[in-house]
Amino acid sequence: MAGWITLMLTMAVVGREVTREIDAFQVMELRALIGIVLIYPLVYMHGGLRTMKTAYPARHLARNVVHYGAQYSWFVALGLIPLAQVISIEFTMPIWTAILAVTFLGERMNGWKIAAIVFGILGVLIIIRPEAGRIDPGQAWALASSLGFAVSVVMIKALTRTDSVVRILFWMLVIQAILGAVPAYLVWQPVPTHLWGFMLAVAFCGTFSHYCMTRAMLYADATVVVPMDFIRVPATAIAGWLIYSEGIDVFTVAGATLILLGNLLNLKQAGTARVR
Repeated sequence: MAGWITLMLTMAVVGREVTREIDAFQVMELRALIGIVLIYPLVYMHGGLRTMKTAYPARHLARNVVHYGAQYSWFVALGLIPLAQVISIEFTMPIWTAILAVTFLGERMNGWKIAAIVFGILGVLIIIRPEAGRIDPGQAWALASSLGFAVSVVMIKALTRTDSVVRILFWMLVIQAILGAVPAYLVWQPVPTHLWGFMLAVAFCGTFSHYCMTRAMLYADATVVVPMDFIRVPATAIAGWLIYSEGIDVFTVAGATLILLGNLLNLKQAGTARVR
């Protein structure tokens, strides 16, 4: 999860830089194509392409259709609202993830997990301070991405029961490259030289962040793993302040404190469960 958080924080910054000049569909297509090249050494180490065969192609397809839509929404939101607000709204995701994991995966929702989620969501609400009955387009795109990511996370957890991490990642990149081929072609333009470094960073972070998340799902329930991701909210607020001079006020500090408290509670219960 530390790898996931670091890579996703980096991708938020480089993704914003790239989508200022390149359409999100093209960014996602290049991310998938470059990612296939980047992931091949892991594929080779696990026995080559012949070992990538899956008995559940429909599950991979469904998961990646949902994830592709969520990822597109996320990239669009990056260009419309401040970084901290994008990530904060994204963190309505654990609410949906927890409900879906309990409903479809049979995971248990205990008091510690509920407290972690409640503290995290309260922290997010304090940071974004939404006006009653009003949401702008950037917030709407961010909310759509959070709903999609929640479904995707639960589907990843289900896939880890039948397929290896590398196989899940391989099919993610292949399927999303195919899904995005036509939309990317319709908006395609030459990538400026100065953006290639950012584009490679997007591909690297987008590929190996999912490797880290999927590995995390092997070791803990989704309701344990996902609330840890709340750390990205204060981390992104700090990055937005340092890089883009986006303000950090007392509300952001208060919200971040609640988020971190929720994570401490979540980690405490996970550690206690392992000891028992």
